[in-house]
Amino acid sequence: MIGHCTCGHVKYRLKGRPLFTHCCHCTWCQRETGSAFALNALIESDRIELITGRPERIETPSASGKGQTIARCPYCHVALWSHYAGGGAALAFVRVGTLGDPAECPPDIHIFTSTKLPWVILPGNVPAVPEYYRRSEMWPAASLERWAALKAKG
Repeated sequence: MIGHCTCGHVKYRLKGRPLFTHCCHCTWCQRETGSAFALNALIESDRIELITGRPERIETPSASGKGQTIARCPYCHVALWSHYAGGGAALAFVRVGTLGDPAECPPDIHIFTSTKLPWVILPGNVPAVPEYYRRSEMWPAASLERWAALKAKG
C-alpha cells in the first residue's frame, strides 16, 4: 500500500498489512482532524518505507497527558502518522486517508463511541466500544504475535 501527503512531497509504502485499524470517535481526534473521527491503521514503524521526502515530527498534546508525535509533511503539513506513548516510536498510527486506496483499510473497531457525534451511524458488523478495549480480546492472533515481537525488541 502506498500513501502520500496532499502536495506529494512525502510518499511512503506500507510493507505489509496493518496490525489493526481504529476508527476513533474521541473528542481529541475530532478536534485534531476537524472531522467526526480519525481512521488510523496501526503498523510497526519499520514497516513504513519512505519513497520520497521526509516528514517533520511535531510534538502534540494528547488526552492521556503523555503526548503524541505526529509525522507531517513539512510543506503541506498533512498528518501522515502518529506515535503515541503506548507503542512509542516503534508503532505508527497511519492516517488511512493518506493511503492511495483507503478502502483497503476499513475499521476493525470503533473506539471512544461514548463521544461519537450523534449523526454518525455505525455499522452493525464492526465492533464498537464506548472507550478503549483489550488488545488480547480484539486483535487477530497474527497481529498479537507481531505485537509481541515488537515489544520484545524493546
